[in-house]
Amino acid sequence: MVSIILIISLLLFFIYAALIIYYRLAWQSIPSFNAINEIKTPVTKLTVIVPARNEANNIGDCLKCITNQNYPANLLQVIVVDDHSTDDTAMVVQSFRDKKVELISLKDFITIDINSYKKKAIEIAITKSTGELIITTDADCFMGNKWLATIATFYEKYKPAFIAAPVSIDCSSRFLEMFQAVDFMTLQGITGASVHKKIHSMCNGANLAYEKKAFEEVNGFDGIDTIASGDDMLLMHKIYNRYPHRVMFLKSAAAIVYTQPANTLKSFINQRIRWASKADKYDDKSILPVLVTVYFFNVMLLLLPLISIFNHSTFSFLNFSFSLIGYWMMLVILKTAIELFFLFPVARFFHKQMLLWLFPIMQPFHILYTVVAGWLGKFGTYNWKERKVK
Repeated sequence: MVSIILIISLLLFFIYAALIIYYRLAWQSIPSFNAINEIKTPVTKLTVIVPARNEANNIGDCLKCITNQNYPANLLQVIVVDDHSTDDTAMVVQSFRDKKVELISLKDFITIDINSYKKKAIEIAITKSTGELIITTDADCFMGNKWLATIATFYEKYKPAFIAAPVSIDCSSRFLEMFQAVDFMTLQGITGASVHKKIHSMCNGANLAYEKKAFEEVNGFDGIDTIASGDDMLLMHKIYNRYPHRVMFLKSAAAIVYTQPANTLKSFINQRIRWASKADKYDDKSILPVLVTVYFFNVMLLLLPLISIFNHSTFSFLNFSFSLIGYWMMLVILKTAIELFFLFPVARFFHKQMLLWLFPIMQPFHILYTVVAGWLGKFGTYNWKERKVK
C-alpha cells in the first residue's frame, strides 16, 4: 500500500513539475505592453463599475484613484452599486463631489433573496452604463493614474472582447499578509500564462475589462447567475466561447490593481473556500485536470508525514535509500524549487522579489491550506460579505 502511495505521489510530482515549467515559459512569452509607446490618445468611452457592500472605510480612497486617472473626463463614467450596506458606504459615495460618479442602490432592484448579489449589481450597472468598454474593480482596491489609459490603449490597439489584467495584494510585514501576497502572485502568474496560451479561462474580478456588446451577446450572467461567485471567470469563459481569439491578458505594470489582504486567518480561508467552490461549476473543463492534479499532489504531501509516524521502513530510489519522512522532505524541496523557478519572473513583474525569501517557510502552510480549502470549497459553506453561502 505504501509503495503505491509513493509511486502515485512521484507521478503527480512529475506532472505538476511539467505544468509549472510550462506556465513559466508561457508567462515569459507574454509581450509587455507600454501605453507610453503608443502615439494615439485613447478615445474609448469607459464605464467603471464598483460593487460595494459595507466598504465605507475603503470606497473613498478607491474613488479618488479612479477619478484622478489620466483619462479624459468626458470619456469616463463611474458607477458604484451599493449592495445593501449597513454602514456609511452610500453616504461616502454621495458626498464624493464628482459628476463622473453615480450611485445605484441594489435594494431598489431586488426584493427577494438571491445567491449572487455581486453579479446582479454588475448586471444592473451595465444596463445604466454609457461606456463601450466595461471595467470592473472592487471597493477595497487602488491603482496608479495610468490604469485606465493603459487598458483603453491596449483595447484600441488589439480590440479584445475581454481583457484580464493584473492584480496584486498590497501586504504589510505580517506573515499572513505576505503569505497571501505570494500565493496570489502565483495565481496571477498562472492566470497570465493560461490566458495568453488560451488553455484556461482565468482572471480576477478586481481588474477586468470587456466590451458591453460582448456581455450582451452572451446574455451576461444568464446560466451562471445562481452561482454565488464567478462574476469573473465564469463570464470570461462565456465570452471566450464566442470570441476565442479575442480574450487577452494585459501584461503591464501600469495596469496593476492593488487589493487588500484578508485581515484574519478565518477571512482568508473563507475567501479561498469561495474561490475553490467554483471548481466544479466551470464549463471550461480544461482546468479541471490541473485542479485535480494540484489538489491530490498536495493531499499526498499531507498524508506522507502522517503515514511515516506508523511506518519506519526505508525505500530505494535511484540507488538512494530513503525513510518515508526523507522521501516526503525530498518531494517538498523539489516542489519548492520548481515553484521558485516559476515565481522569479512573476515576482520581478510585481516587484515582490523580496517575498520569495520566505517562500520555503510558507510551503507547509500552503500545502495544508490547499487541501483544507479545496475540500471545504466542495463540501462546506462559507461567509461572504456577512452572508452565509453553501
